[in-house]
Amino acid sequence: MPRILRIINRFNLGGPTYNAAYLSRYMPSDYETLLVGGIKEADEESSEYIVRNLGVEPIVIPEMHRQLNAQSDLVTYRKISRLIREFKPDIVHTHASKAGTVGRLAAIRCKVPVIVHTFHGHVFHSYFGSKETKLFLNIERGLAEHTSRIIAISQKQKDELCGTFRIAPDYKFSVIPLGFDLQRFTEYKAARRDTFRRCFNIGDDEVAVGIVGRLAPVKNHKLFIDAIAKAKQQTNSKIRAFVIGDGELKADLMTQCAQLGLSFVLTDGFEPAEKADVTFTSWIRNVETVYPGLDIVAMTSLNEGTPVSLIEAQAANVPIVTTNVGGIENIVLPDNTAVLAANGDVDDFVAKLLPVVESASLRQRMAVNGWAYVKDKFHYTRLISDMDKLYRELLEDAENRGRLKL
Repeated sequence: MPRILRIINRFNLGGPTYNAAYLSRYMPSDYETLLVGGIKEADEESSEYIVRNLGVEPIVIPEMHRQLNAQSDLVTYRKISRLIREFKPDIVHTHASKAGTVGRLAAIRCKVPVIVHTFHGHVFHSYFGSKETKLFLNIERGLAEHTSRIIAISQKQKDELCGTFRIAPDYKFSVIPLGFDLQRFTEYKAARRDTFRRCFNIGDDEVAVGIVGRLAPVKNHKLFIDAIAKAKQQTNSKIRAFVIGDGELKADLMTQCAQLGLSFVLTDGFEPAEKADVTFTSWIRNVETVYPGLDIVAMTSLNEGTPVSLIEAQAANVPIVTTNVGGIENIVLPDNTAVLAANGDVDDFVAKLLPVVESASLRQRMAVNGWAYVKDKFHYTRLISDMDKLYRELLEDAENRGRLKL
């Protein structure tokens, strides 16, 4: 029975947790998997409930944080090394940057036969300055030499990692999109829409535009707020904006609203609120109730891998207006389920947003194909099948090289 040690950055709400959870729970029964991860940031929502609801009990390493810290990272490295010696995995599969660095270093040192790493995004632009970025590129290139296979979650991401940033040669990469249980986004949509809109007092003549995710610099919520302010000045349609999530920039975004003359209100999830131009809801776990209440889902990120909110929005048949970054063009149908705007260009974003705001028939035409597009392409059963095929190929190769006895 092949053993897999799966290591994730941290258990925060987002795509990587779902990916690791489904791979830990649903791989064929001849695999044995141990899931390990770090802890969420203080301003993030925990995702451990996702893993445990699937019957997977993870090992949490408190010292594994998102930020660089020599002392904590060394403790994390030693703990992972000890787990490898005790569990004796045939495969170590790391997910995202911190887990990918510390986990792969430990796996290389312990001579694990197969080492796999998934890039859920990357930090090679829009995160750090040029010196830090160059350092991270050199680290990733060094680790790639000892990695059996690197997984990109979209073709666009693979093209960036392989071609633009030269992390590794082409043969080192496989493209395996994320997979989710999306059926829940198709259910009870009328009732959920009513619940959301009654809670936040959204009128039938108001267009609700929502953005879902961490309030972090790379998500560029500043552009979203700027776009809402400009759009409201350029249309007679009634626009209500909803910021669903939390993070370090909440206070800055509220200040920005005030400076732009936008009224705003804070709530704690589905807590009834007064009408405002912008509603900050904090985290909402049952997001399947959020999407039907929105008329448009927005994304303004500077850099993305495979943003889960856009997949979920399509599953719920909600039209999208987004910046065209990372792998986004590989997970939507441009000019069909989504309209793509230039990265960082607020005027272009407004120009793409306004026609969707002003036309209910356009929103309906964009929405209708969402579920049909994502239901198979991003279902977790496809993810499991793809990963099983890759694992068996890599295990066979390791056996042929004399690194593994099956």
